[in-house]
Amino acid sequence: MIEVRGLTARAGASDLLRGVDLDVRAGGVTALVGPSGSGKTTTALALLGESAPGVELSGTVRVAGVRVVDERGVTREAAGLHGGTIAYLPQHPGSALNPARRTGAVIKELARLHGNSTVTEAVRRAQLPVDRSVLRRFPHQFSGGQRQRIALAQVLACGPRALILDEPSTGLDTVTRLGLIQELTALADDGMALLLLSHDHDLVRALADHVALLDGGRVTRQGPPQDVLPAVAAPAVRAARVSGEPARLRVRDLTAWLRPGGRGTVLDGISLSLSPGDCLAVAGPSGSGKTTLARCIAGLHERRRGHVLLDGTALPPLRRRDRTHKRRVQYVWQEVRGSFDERRPVLDQVARTAVRLRGTLPAEAAAEAAALLTRLGVSETTARRRPAALSGGELQRAAFARAVLARPDILVCDEITTALDDTATDLVLTHVARLRAEGTSILWIGHDLTLVRAVAGRIAVLDGGRVVEQGDLGDVLDAPESETTRLLIQAARPPRRSAT
Repeated sequence: MIEVRGLTARAGASDLLRGVDLDVRAGGVTALVGPSGSGKTTTALALLGESAPGVELSGTVRVAGVRVVDERGVTREAAGLHGGTIAYLPQHPGSALNPARRTGAVIKELARLHGNSTVTEAVRRAQLPVDRSVLRRFPHQFSGGQRQRIALAQVLACGPRALILDEPSTGLDTVTRLGLIQELTALADDGMALLLLSHDHDLVRALADHVALLDGGRVTRQGPPQDVLPAVAAPAVRAARVSGEPARLRVRDLTAWLRPGGRGTVLDGISLSLSPGDCLAVAGPSGSGKTTLARCIAGLHERRRGHVLLDGTALPPLRRRDRTHKRRVQYVWQEVRGSFDERRPVLDQVARTAVRLRGTLPAEAAAEAAALLTRLGVSETTARRRPAALSGGELQRAAFARAVLARPDILVCDEITTALDDTATDLVLTHVARLRAEGTSILWIGHDLTLVRAVAGRIAVLDGGRVVEQGDLGDVLDAPESETTRLLIQAARPPRRSAT
């Protein structure tokens, strides 16, 4: 179905891809794995006959017998492939959704245009409820994980024969991810060709029958998942203590809603606390209210009542917070690409935090930003580029560094490792441990329960906007009392797809 031979991508004097060979057969699932910035997304875009500005493609790419790329670059035939032949689910789908149109209207239009699917079928296969109230919402009224599934529903509405999925499990809880695995397996069993780009090795093991390891723009190894992927190893536990000091942050009886008049409740009576040096993990199904909770603490969601207190003082909405409050409470976004200005170098944007919130001189701030990014595995040369030239994982670490440079007392981390390989994740977790040792309080929102065990001392499980279970992390995960927690734990290790 998809055949890639000698694919090369160049940006000026730099080689982004060097002689990549890859096959994706109809009815098969091929996974492309590798470190952040290794060229996975560049490869995926080339299969569509596309590339980032300034990138030149050469080699041979054929999709369903159509030559998409040849030695002269992208062919004219590539324009006719989209939609009904090959479709692409981007890594951060929020930016690909039309904010001015209702979800159902877009899916219906795509299904009618291509005539290969129905709205109901596309929505069901994307693990979304087939409900009129859901289809009438706008993208901003969904969580990050739900937006991921909306984008997938739009792609499936086109009825493609080949599907490229770039980090499709981003923002998904373990139960929803398991359902996604089952539906993608069904698509492959029906004859669709799937190319999976992912750092989620459990997902790759569950879905893929062939894995290609990309590193430095080259395919360095190919074969079955068990021959290519490293053995499963849990991250080291880092400072998973509870300080016992008085609470620095208190959330009391917090209720939040989406629409005027208190309609569309997403949080209902949430209460929690954080002391200096503590890390509280927040887990739960996609759409349970985790990101809304983070936005309330950061002052970005104003349709709420209840109390958000910092050292006993109410935190106002962000637009009314002074520089001290903005510095003390920092938020690392789930979909980081939209949080960067595409016209300015990433390093300048990271350093700007220290200039604006701490009064640091620009030169000193730039040096501090470059040093921190280097410790996180993003070189200064890379950081001096504009956001479009960085991978999703590099931008994720830049967003983390941008918040850390404020030297906050409260750091809210919303799914900040979803685009990172194991090495980069370890660098971030090491720095989180360092921040905790210095007294920073961490609110860690995540679906990866293995990482949660490595980073947090306590956990709060949300479902339907309510806390259904809260307590010491070991007590909750080893002996869960709520059905929600039990389902999240049971679904954490999906079964491997049967070989065909």
